[in-house]
Amino acid sequence: MSLTVRQERIARSAREWLAAYGEPPSMRELATAAGLSSPSSVSYQLRRMREQGVLVETRGRRARCPHCGR
Repeated sequence: MSLTVRQERIARSAREWLAAYGEPPSMRELATAAGLSSPSSVSYQLRRMREQGVLVETRGRRARCPHCGR
């Protein structure tokens, strides 16, 4: 398993974010922290990392309230 420089930067940024804020970063936050131009580039790299067995946790969109649907 060999990660690219960009993938290593994403993984390191995610770990640092988790240590600093106590929760995983969103895709947009991870893109900014890793110095990438867009969340879609992070998504692409995370997909490739998952294929290699490397999991990086991110915070998804807010879930809808089960009671009111908002």
